[in-house]
Amino acid sequence: MAAAAAGRLLRLCAGGAGGSWRRLRGAGLLRGFLKPDCARQGQAPRRQVAHFTFQPDPESREYGQTQKMNLFQAVTSALDNSLAADPTAGKDRVFNTPLCEQGIVGFGIGIAVTGATAIAEIQFADYIFPAFDQIVNEAAKYRYRSGDLFNCGSLTIRAPWGCVGHGALYHSQCPEAFFAHCPGIKVVIPRSPFQAKGLLLSCIQDKNPCIFFEPKILYRAAVEQVPVEPYNIPLSQAEVIQEGSDVTLVAWGTQVHVIREVASMAREKLGVSCEVIDLRTIVPWDMDTVCKSVVKTGRLLVSHEAPLTGGFASEISSTVQEECFLNLEAPISRVCGYDTPFPHIFEPFYIPDKWKCYDALRKMINY
Repeated sequence: MAAAAAGRLLRLCAGGAGGSWRRLRGAGLLRGFLKPDCARQGQAPRRQVAHFTFQPDPESREYGQTQKMNLFQAVTSALDNSLAADPTAGKDRVFNTPLCEQGIVGFGIGIAVTGATAIAEIQFADYIFPAFDQIVNEAAKYRYRSGDLFNCGSLTIRAPWGCVGHGALYHSQCPEAFFAHCPGIKVVIPRSPFQAKGLLLSCIQDKNPCIFFEPKILYRAAVEQVPVEPYNIPLSQAEVIQEGSDVTLVAWGTQVHVIREVASMAREKLGVSCEVIDLRTIVPWDMDTVCKSVVKTGRLLVSHEAPLTGGFASEISSTVQEECFLNLEAPISRVCGYDTPFPHIFEPFYIPDKWKCYDALRKMINY
């Protein structure tokens, strides 16, 4: 019924009686919602400038031949490597399912319990909530409740995540904090194609259920050289991307590129040296690397797209306050999304962009 209604959906363009009606079906429905001005019929849709600049990492030859890939190609490469090497995998094991998130994850749990590798995909992270019970009460607790007689550790759940410029309230959310509160699962978010492939392969091979959130705005915007052969990036190890002495900046996913730009602005405008850390794994997170940095710099700014209240920045801030209290030169700063549903046309005001982060950093320096 809903699909039929969507197929019949009509849109009246602004412009009074002279406005034209459009039938929106399939891809046309998407284009209709993305077009900001109906008066520009026949013109290409205008896209807003991204709130970040992707900064590729230097090419690594450590893992052999590389190939230029964007983020979704790197994810596909990781899946290809896994299918080729996994004796439990096969072409008959790759298939579409009914659009039922709790069923997708429940089915994945069942496959994983048999010992086979299961990779479940949820489109998008905003729609992972129907599967929340299966993830939190089944996948995360399967080993514990059976005394390790059974487990679904070979389960990996993938989901596109984060803002994309036009996703609005149902295609922009960052739900990592919901799962960070649940013992028994790991949560991982990459910042680039190279990181995505190495971290996804580590999730697939890990003996615990993993949730792998993929920043969808980076699917095509992020391009760099990625090894063709499989390789692993360790989970629960944050990466110090840039060393500094005055302020520690922590983020994950797309927001890493925002704080890298903030670090450059701070150096040029304020003469401030920033240490930039990509957390990479949200749970279990690398508190040692973060705390070691804060002991050195005396200041911490944590930034993420998710709402401020209850966001994972709160956990990081609390831990650092407990472990590094006597080393702090200023209150810890959290620069996050607002405590509102994710907006559509007001997305540029909602996201924690470089200017909000820079302003918070400047206040810490002047504290």
